[in-house]
Amino acid sequence: MEAHKTNKAKQPPILFDKSQAIIKELNKKLGGTLVTYFNNPRGSVCHDDVLALFELLEKIGHQEKIYLFIKSSGGNGQASLRIVNLLRQYCNEVVAVIPLECASAATMIALGANEIHMGPMAYLTPVDTSLTHALSPIDRDNDRVSVSLDELTRVVRLWQSQRSDQNENPYQQLFQYVHPLVIGAVDRAESLSIMLCKELLAYHIRAEETQNSIANALNAKYPSHGYPILFEEAKRIGLKVAHLPSEINTLLLELNELYSEMGQRATTDFDDTHAHGNEILNIWESTGVLVYYQQDKDWFYRTEERRWISLNDNSSWRRVQKIGSKVEKSIIHIS
Repeated sequence: MEAHKTNKAKQPPILFDKSQAIIKELNKKLGGTLVTYFNNPRGSVCHDDVLALFELLEKIGHQEKIYLFIKSSGGNGQASLRIVNLLRQYCNEVVAVIPLECASAATMIALGANEIHMGPMAYLTPVDTSLTHALSPIDRDNDRVSVSLDELTRVVRLWQSQRSDQNENPYQQLFQYVHPLVIGAVDRAESLSIMLCKELLAYHIRAEETQNSIANALNAKYPSHGYPILFEEAKRIGLKVAHLPSEINTLLLELNELYSEMGQRATTDFDDTHAHGNEILNIWESTGVLVYYQQDKDWFYRTEERRWISLNDNSSWRRVQKIGSKVEKSIIHIS
């Protein structure tokens, strides 16, 4: 443990001045107010994002139109509904601007926008639900794994198509690996996912038939949860999509590069069993204000359990804002 006293933990960079300069330029070119949302690969859409977004919206006030930059691999779908609901209270129209990945729960956020503007590398994904339950199977690192209804359905269908004894019940074997309560929970979550999609689409699509068509396609049409729904496919399933202008896309990619630098893995290894993690997971930003979640905690590898456990957790949401000519930093206490 002496290394803790001599080695200084790495800190992620805060590139507020650079990102603000790009946001200012984008506001001019878009003709509206840009709000950005970025997750690094280990961040996700969560309920705390709603409170972080509230900090931004209170700062910028009500807007005619908000352009929402989204770069995320997903997370909690119910949090997506809360995020869109909050945005709608601070503007008359939302336009999602997507240069890259906008997956799963992030796709749900995009569903709540009046229009979705996609760059040449942009993609959405299906939103079929996977769930990590307290009774989920355990992987080789002794962590709970997520289970999706589509995976379970395909296992049963494959079993039924190849079984030799018609009296065999596939669930008798499946229950040895997946607890029956997990299967029930995943089935319930699938129904929730369709309901969330319809609620989000209802913000700008009144026809229930169209809502049902899009929601069912995103939940059941695709063979993979990560299947990339590109521009033409998004258009075919009924979403209102448009191409991002080249200059806007270029600036958004520059912004994404800054956020990627801020969100880089910042782990300091003290020895084989002790480390410290300082990593920015989620970022929200708009004119004059940046709110981000920074993981800040020690890690200890418990050999007998073959897993890392966290200690001395000082993780928190943090705010950087420009007040006059000064830039102030503070911690936001969200619980």
